[in-house]
Amino acid sequence: MVDSSIGTPVDPMPDLVLRALSDAAPGSTGYPFTIGSLAYREAAAAWIQRRFGVDLPASSVMACIGTKEVVASLPRMLSLRDPSRDTVLYPGVSYPTYAMGAELAGLRAVPVPVDEKWRPDLSAVDPDDAVRALLLWLNDPANPTGVTATPESMRASVEWGHEHGAIVASDECYAEFTYNESGAPAAPVSALQVTTDRVLAVHSLSKRSNMAGLRAGFVAGDAELVTYLGEVRKHGGLMVPAPVQAAAAAALGDDAHVDVQRARYADRRARCAPALEAWGLVNDGGPSAFYLWLRSTAGNEDGWSIAARLAATGLLVAPGSLYGSAGDQHVRVALSITDEHVDLTVQRLEAST
Repeated sequence: MVDSSIGTPVDPMPDLVLRALSDAAPGSTGYPFTIGSLAYREAAAAWIQRRFGVDLPASSVMACIGTKEVVASLPRMLSLRDPSRDTVLYPGVSYPTYAMGAELAGLRAVPVPVDEKWRPDLSAVDPDDAVRALLLWLNDPANPTGVTATPESMRASVEWGHEHGAIVASDECYAEFTYNESGAPAAPVSALQVTTDRVLAVHSLSKRSNMAGLRAGFVAGDAELVTYLGEVRKHGGLMVPAPVQAAAAAALGDDAHVDVQRARYADRRARCAPALEAWGLVNDGGPSAFYLWLRSTAGNEDGWSIAARLAATGLLVAPGSLYGSAGDQHVRVALSITDEHVDLTVQRLEAST
């Protein structure tokens, strides 16, 4: 079986990451700072400036243990700060941990309906939910759909959050894999480009630098919120190991290896998408990230049925209903598979067409 269901990296970590990891290990006898080393936070701030054109001080950046951890824990920590609100809003087709984080915090998890382009339709939020909203999750580029926001739609989403008194958390882990409709690299969009006031952007090195196994990420934005989170998190021992922080700082300082990885995913998409389309599945999402969001050309076929048919060819994918009921006629195919597995998948699909 070729496993395209999860989206775990398969490509090598850059040599500079491995060197930094090894070099830092002997000196890591003490406890690391929960908020992150100054070198790590400065490297993250420098990358944000290069990638998004936003200037942030290191004090507006906080380390996290990968980003799934902070997605799951953020609602609880924010609810301790403001217990008057009990609702977490998140895109109706999205990463399941947005809802789970609310549930783990004992809060209301309320999906925001998506429009025909899979973007959250904030005008459809019930006014009673809006006034109770503690947190609004955004995700760009979106998992599982690969859709990206425009600068205008990102601004509108952030302004909606401000208007209703909600903190905006923008999960931008796949920003480095933003493409246009032709498959060429495109400039990413960040909530931080709108404002840092009551905005938190979440970033990861898992896919950018193939460091998923090291668990390195960071949160950046509102300085008061970042400071608050750092103070609370240290009581939970939520510390990124010092060698991992050193490796992450090295990775954030280098863009060349990211260019290579971006090209890898674009090539895999260009090879897989036509074979899947010939097999009767078309991409119904956007051009970004490293996923294909597929539906059947034969009609209203259930995602579990599509997944079963693909499994018979040796390709394991994720049924769309795992990401929300609106995705029940879709499947998600992760392109984080080796080039050899891409060749094998294409050959199998062609043989069964």
